Amino acid sequence: MRHFDTLNELIDHVGTEVAVSDWLVIDHSRIDRFADATGDHAWIHVDPARAATGPFGAPVAHGFLTLSLIPLFAASALHIADVVTGVNYGLNRVRFVAPVPVNSRLRARFTLTSIEMLPETAAQRGAQAVWAITIDIDGAGKPACLAEFIARYGV
Repeated sequence: MRHFDTLNELIDHVGTEVAVSDWLVIDHSRIDRFADATGDHAWIHVDPARAATGPFGAPVAHGFLTLSLIPLFAASALHIADVVTGVNYGLNRVRFVAPVPVNSRLRARFTLTSIEMLPETAAQRGAQAVWAITIDIDGAGKPACLAEFIARYGV
C-alpha cells in the first residue's frame, strides 16, 4: 500500500509507477456472480465443461470483469489521506490483451500519467488524475488489460 498524506504530493510522481495492488484470485464464483450481475452468461465464462473444449481450455473471466476490478485494486494499492471523495470519471482507452483463465491471480500497477488541480468551489477543491493501469496475470507473458483511467478526487 502506497500512502500519501495529501493529494498535492502526487504532483511529483507524474510519469512514474506509483503503486501496485495485492494479488486477487479470479475464481469461478466471482465469474458467475459477474455473469449474473451483467446478464452475460456466455459459455466461455460460465460453462466449465464446454469451455474446456474451447480456445482457452478453461473458462475465462469477462474482460469487463477484469476492468471492473480497478477500484478494488486501487483500494489495496493507494491511499491519499486528505481525499474525501473519489469519482470514476471515465476511461480514455482500454485493451484486453490476454484472456484471464479461471483461478488466475491478478494485480494492478498504477502509473500516474497526469494530474490537474481543478478549479476550487465553495464546497470543494480537488484534482483530476489520469492513471495508466496495467492488470497483470501472475506468470503470464502478457497483461490481461491495459487501461487509461480518469479519477476525480475531492479534498
